[in-house]
Amino acid sequence: MTSDQIDQDYIGEEDAEAFIDQDEVYAEVPDHGDQPMDDDEEAADQVGDLPTDGEETPNNALQHFPNHTGSVFVVSCHPTEPLAASGGEDDLGYIWDITDGEVIVKLTGHTDSVSNTAFSADGEMIATGGMDGKVRVWRRVGKENYRTWEFLTELQGPDEVMWLRWHPKGSVLLAGSNDSTVWLWQLPSGNTMQVFAGHTGPVQCGEFTPDGKRIVTACADGMLIYWDPRSPTPVFKLTPQDARFDLDGITSLAVNPSSTLAVVGGTSGSVRVVSLSKGEVVGALGGHAEGESVEAVQFVDLSGTASGPGVVITGGTDGKVCIWDVSTMRLRATLEHQDAITSVIAHPSPKSHLIVTASADKTLRTWDARTGTLVKEHTGHHGPVLGASLGLQGSVVVTAGDDGVCLVFTTEVDQEA
Repeated sequence: MTSDQIDQDYIGEEDAEAFIDQDEVYAEVPDHGDQPMDDDEEAADQVGDLPTDGEETPNNALQHFPNHTGSVFVVSCHPTEPLAASGGEDDLGYIWDITDGEVIVKLTGHTDSVSNTAFSADGEMIATGGMDGKVRVWRRVGKENYRTWEFLTELQGPDEVMWLRWHPKGSVLLAGSNDSTVWLWQLPSGNTMQVFAGHTGPVQCGEFTPDGKRIVTACADGMLIYWDPRSPTPVFKLTPQDARFDLDGITSLAVNPSSTLAVVGGTSGSVRVVSLSKGEVVGALGGHAEGESVEAVQFVDLSGTASGPGVVITGGTDGKVCIWDVSTMRLRATLEHQDAITSVIAHPSPKSHLIVTASADKTLRTWDARTGTLVKEHTGHHGPVLGASLGLQGSVVVTAGDDGVCLVFTTEVDQEA
């Protein structure tokens, strides 16, 4: 594919504004600062009294999906429909109905664990990525409903798929591999648009910028690369040779809503703020224990403007969730779980002050990011929660459990949340 075709198919300058929906704008929220909270009291108030079938773990889940026969590594919710796509160590993926647990389609064809699932931005396609290096894509059949899906194509190239990301506006899929490459495909044709080579270790995380015009990737050797998708040559790269950027391996990253900053977390517990326009480190955030890996980074838009540096949340294997004001590099609040954080998710507007954290301590928690207040605890798993995704405009959170089960919880609390 020529770079002109990519230009036309993939990135339109006029699309830049389309990413921020007018509905996402809401009133500015005052910063109440760090406020103490009593986890136990809040959790006790919020844990439901559903029957537990004689088991000790209180279960306040609305629905469960028990079809996987091994650990569930990943789950993704459909952007609009009550559907989730889960993948696990049984080499299978499933699309299932989160209201009743019914299987819609079994996603077969992998020969090793399904470690990634992702719906396209328009919800018309689902991709699965496996430790077998395969990326398999299905698409919806017809326009009546979302109950029928057909296999579309298998994409090959990666050695082992580390992560999948769809373009925020187009039918373009990005994948990171443990062999140091990053792959970009056009769908539904399945054509390879670009293979990015420049990393020296497994590419553990990557994102499109929210405006859809650039790609940020980072690897286990501690290198971050900023790409123009139309070119195989990096716009810039940061390496551990830059003393300010020595994070050991990079395990997580996020890009702010205005696509100007990336925040990356490493195995050393360090967090760095990178200016994407300057290609340099502009800050360091030091809230996690040394030697404890930062496993999750997520921006939240508390101001409703989707502009400026923003607020970022980091979660680590130290069980801490740190909320940072990026403009001042100041720590706003620290939240805690009893074990490693596996996922941090931001709610969509109009409740983008709410975040959900998932942990190896078998629980998830919904918090108010403005104050650090615990809103609700979600319990029912009998092992670490390995993944989570928000569905139905943030009204539910769906989980992937090491115990082999997916659970569905409501994030709503009374009428106030």
